Amino acid sequence: MHGKTADITPLQHIIERLRDQRSGCDWAVTQTFATIAPYTIEEAYETADAIAREDMAALKDELGDLLLQVVFHSRIAEEAGAFGLADVIDTICAKMIRRRPHILAEAAESPGWEAVKAMERAAAGNDASALTGVALALPALKRADKLQKRAAIAGFDWDDINDVRAKLLEELDELDHASGSEQVNEEMGDLLFAAVNLARHHNVDAETALAAANRKFERRFRAMEAMAGENFPDLSLDEKEALWQAVKSAE
Repeated sequence: MHGKTADITPLQHIIERLRDQRSGCDWAVTQTFATIAPYTIEEAYETADAIAREDMAALKDELGDLLLQVVFHSRIAEEAGAFGLADVIDTICAKMIRRRPHILAEAAESPGWEAVKAMERAAAGNDASALTGVALALPALKRADKLQKRAAIAGFDWDDINDVRAKLLEELDELDHASGSEQVNEEMGDLLFAAVNLARHHNVDAETALAAANRKFERRFRAMEAMAGENFPDLSLDEKEALWQAVKSAE
């Protein structure tokens, strides 16, 4: 099963039939890059969720859904005369070879992934900022991490993690002294950005860490509800806190 050669052609043919203007699916025919982009993002998250749950059956299914999105976008592009799926595959293969030439080509060593990416941005004629190309659609924590890493490559970063921690405390103090919803909102954003920076200096991915914290909270809260039964909403805060500590101790 694992050694079988992959053939993406059947999936291409399915999308072609669905997109046929005369005999295809009404919904599929009307889709554009913009209308299916949210589905692409959703499928990526569902893939990540299957990985987090270590559910191999779900992962296989979600990877198929994600692959469908790639083929769908490629088909829309092909109909517009822009590029096709073969071009997408050729482009990513060339990019991987370019970024890891010491492994995939004849180069003695690689200048480094980020250095090659910077050269690619310059060759593409993008603006000269080190922050160019950090996608706006990324989750805010992930985008903050990427912006900070780009800035660090350009030399804008603290060397001492204690300075990073001090900045976090500074932002917390500014939040404490903020007045009005607009200022509170701004200072809360600065605090979260500083927290991402501290996570980065600890070599922790903030997005992954928060996702794990969410799962832990959900697991413990559900356990509290199970212990208390239907009376859970009526318990005092002290009683709920006692349940919380019991659940923590039982883990």
